[in-house]
Amino acid sequence: MKKDIHPTNYREVVFKDMSNEVTFITRSTIATRETITLDGKEYPLVKLEITNASHPFFTGKQKLVDTAGRVDKFMSRYGNRGKK
Repeated sequence: MKKDIHPTNYREVVFKDMSNEVTFITRSTIATRETITLDGKEYPLVKLEITNASHPFFTGKQKLVDTAGRVDKFMSRYGNRGKK
Protein backbone atom coordinates (compact mmCIF):
# COMPACT_ATOMS: atom_id res chain seq x y z
CA MET A 1 0.00 0.00 0.00
CA LYS A 2 1.20 3.50 -0.78
CA LYS A 3 1.65 5.79 2.19
CA ASP A 4 0.10 9.25 2.55
CA ILE A 5 -2.44 8.87 -0.28
CA HIS A 6 -5.57 9.07 1.88
CA PRO A 7 -7.14 12.43 2.76
CA THR A 8 -6.53 13.80 6.22
CA ASN A 9 -9.82 15.71 6.64
CA TYR A 10 -12.12 12.67 6.49
CA ARG A 11 -14.88 13.40 9.03
CA GLU A 12 -18.60 13.04 9.76
CA VAL A 13 -20.75 15.41 7.68
CA VAL A 14 -24.51 16.05 7.64
CA PHE A 15 -26.21 16.06 4.25
CA LYS A 16 -29.59 17.80 4.22
CA ASP A 17 -32.25 17.46 1.51
CA MET A 18 -33.71 20.96 1.17
CA SER A 19 -36.95 19.82 -0.47
CA ASN A 20 -38.16 17.72 2.48
CA GLU A 21 -35.73 18.53 5.34
CA VAL A 22 -34.39 14.94 5.59
CA THR A 23 -30.89 14.77 7.05
CA PHE A 24 -28.35 11.98 7.21
CA ILE A 25 -24.84 11.70 8.60
CA THR A 26 -22.02 10.10 6.67
CA ARG A 27 -18.28 10.50 6.38
CA SER A 28 -16.83 12.80 3.74
CA THR A 29 -13.98 15.14 2.84
CA ILE A 30 -16.24 17.77 1.24
CA ALA A 31 -15.45 21.38 2.14
CA THR A 32 -18.35 23.26 3.79
CA ARG A 33 -18.92 26.69 5.27
CA GLU A 34 -22.09 25.96 7.23
CA THR A 35 -22.59 23.84 10.32
CA ILE A 36 -25.57 22.21 12.00
CA THR A 37 -26.12 20.83 15.48
CA LEU A 38 -27.67 17.36 15.71
CA ASP A 39 -28.01 15.40 18.95
CA GLY A 40 -25.90 17.99 20.75
CA LYS A 41 -22.93 17.68 18.39
CA GLU A 42 -21.91 20.17 15.71
CA TYR A 43 -21.31 18.86 12.18
CA PRO A 44 -20.39 20.43 8.84
CA LEU A 45 -23.53 20.85 6.70
CA VAL A 46 -23.98 20.13 2.98
CA LYS A 47 -27.30 21.22 1.46
CA LEU A 48 -28.64 19.11 -1.41
CA GLU A 49 -31.47 19.85 -3.83
CA ILE A 50 -32.50 16.22 -4.24
CA THR A 51 -31.67 12.89 -2.59
CA ASN A 52 -33.13 9.40 -2.60
CA ALA A 53 -35.68 10.68 -0.05
CA SER A 54 -37.15 13.14 -2.57
CA HIS A 55 -36.24 11.78 -6.01
CA PRO A 56 -39.34 10.55 -7.90
CA PHE A 57 -37.65 7.30 -8.96
CA PHE A 58 -36.97 6.25 -5.36
CA THR A 59 -40.21 7.57 -3.86
CA GLY A 60 -42.46 6.01 -6.50
CA LYS A 61 -44.13 9.33 -7.23
CA GLN A 62 -43.01 9.72 -10.82
CA LYS A 63 -44.98 12.11 -12.94
CA LEU A 64 -44.53 13.85 -16.23
CA VAL A 65 -43.57 17.47 -15.66
CA ASP A 66 -44.43 19.71 -18.58
CA THR A 67 -42.11 22.68 -18.59
CA ALA A 68 -43.26 25.45 -20.91
CA GLY A 69 -45.20 23.10 -23.20
CA ARG A 70 -42.21 20.98 -24.18
CA VAL A 71 -44.16 17.73 -24.06
CA ASP A 72 -46.97 19.14 -26.20
CA LYS A 73 -44.47 20.53 -28.67
CA PHE A 74 -42.73 17.15 -28.93
CA MET A 75 -46.02 15.28 -29.35
CA SER A 76 -47.17 17.68 -32.09
CA ARG A 77 -43.93 17.12 -34.00
CA TYR A 78 -43.21 13.44 -33.45
CA GLY A 79 -46.11 11.92 -31.56
CA ASN A 80 -48.11 10.50 -34.46
CA ARG A 81 -45.24 9.16 -36.59
CA GLY A 82 -45.52 5.59 -35.29
CA LYS A 83 -49.29 5.42 -35.91
CA LYS A 84 -50.42 4.65 -39.48
